[in-house]
Amino acid sequence: MSGGSYAGDGAYPSSYYAASAHSAPSRPPLAGDVETDVCVVGGGFTGLSAGLDLAEKGHRVVLLEGARIGWGASGRNGGQIVNGLNASLETIAARYGKATTDFVATVVQEGGAIIRERIAKYDIACDLKRGNIFTAFTAKQMAELEAKQALWRTYGHDNFEMLDAAGVRRHIATDAYLGGMIDHSGGHMHPLNLALGQAAALESRGGVIHEASPVVSIEALDGKPVVRTADGLVRPRTLILAGNAYLGGVVPELDTRIMPFSTQIIATEPLGARGRELLPTDMCVEDLRYILDYYRLSADGRLLFGGGTVYGGTDTADIRAKILPNLEKIFPSLKGARIDFAWSGNCAISFSRVPQMGRLGPNSYFACGYSGHGVVGSHLFGRILAEAVDGDLSRFDVFAHVPWTPFPGGRRFRVPYSALGSWWYGLRDRLGV
Repeated sequence: MSGGSYAGDGAYPSSYYAASAHSAPSRPPLAGDVETDVCVVGGGFTGLSAGLDLAEKGHRVVLLEGARIGWGASGRNGGQIVNGLNASLETIAARYGKATTDFVATVVQEGGAIIRERIAKYDIACDLKRGNIFTAFTAKQMAELEAKQALWRTYGHDNFEMLDAAGVRRHIATDAYLGGMIDHSGGHMHPLNLALGQAAALESRGGVIHEASPVVSIEALDGKPVVRTADGLVRPRTLILAGNAYLGGVVPELDTRIMPFSTQIIATEPLGARGRELLPTDMCVEDLRYILDYYRLSADGRLLFGGGTVYGGTDTADIRAKILPNLEKIFPSLKGARIDFAWSGNCAISFSRVPQMGRLGPNSYFACGYSGHGVVGSHLFGRILAEAVDGDLSRFDVFAHVPWTPFPGGRRFRVPYSALGSWWYGLRDRLGV
């Protein structure tokens, strides 16, 4: 059985992460009828996070993945633990009021804490390192960082350190930035190995995982769900939809809430001492532009450098040609360095840039639309989904009641609308306004 048309034959894309992944068992496709407490659709961070929490609480969990564990964004992303949501606390306050902002402020660092908790509890080897740096090109961006530090400090998050240009150079060997800010509670890791480790942890708690099992239909969302694959079906008491950008049209109610977009990453050859000179403190980095660059060193000394945005989830024709000039602007000394890997993958954005969470029926839950902050957001929202399924709706209800804003123009025009907006904000970045 294949991994479904969206995943080709279900094999991992040719990325650095796939090439350096730990060995993992091949989980058999679903066959026949299965009854369980909880069915999770999607073997990325959201599904694994929710499934593992529920298995730890004693629930019977069956997880269906259309390809392989971590095949989608969870196994292809930049590997950066960046605290917060895409929408800032300032934006959330302006849109949704103080009560919602006060609540969000209590959870913005929880996703990273869950990652570290799981790594420690289950001894997951995924090259975890501490610290991430936000970098600024302009005085306006520096002011944004200073405002963020001040606002987060009012909520007790005092782990930020402001940097001037000389301070940035102590961490990044470039003259490109005016300044920046370190989040000492951030970090980076090998995301595919983190996903594989959590899958093994789920199985150690009695969970069952079926790979190469794309869902072809879901029935009775408003009652007791029935989840069908090509060769079997699951009858759970509760359903969790965690497919995000790769759920496709199986659940049309969710397709209108998000839009896929792709981002691209290249990985250099191992740089050895040269890499340690470029990033001597081994923190990950992202800048404050609308279409940002992000980069870090891998465990074997490669520079992983990502960026770019293609709305609609299509692939760039030449990833190297798109990303390499950005890398060389930051690190001119790497011009001519060998590029060993280049890959892309789809994430999902919501129009509000706030993740979407809710129910499609009394026993069907979903979370999606992390808008570029999925590493931490998916772990946090997976935990909140698990709490809701286990009977505690207190945190779930806060996010479920945040108003949903559709994309202007609906499904037909959401891509050109977003591309136009991306062009406009990219122009402002280039002009420094």
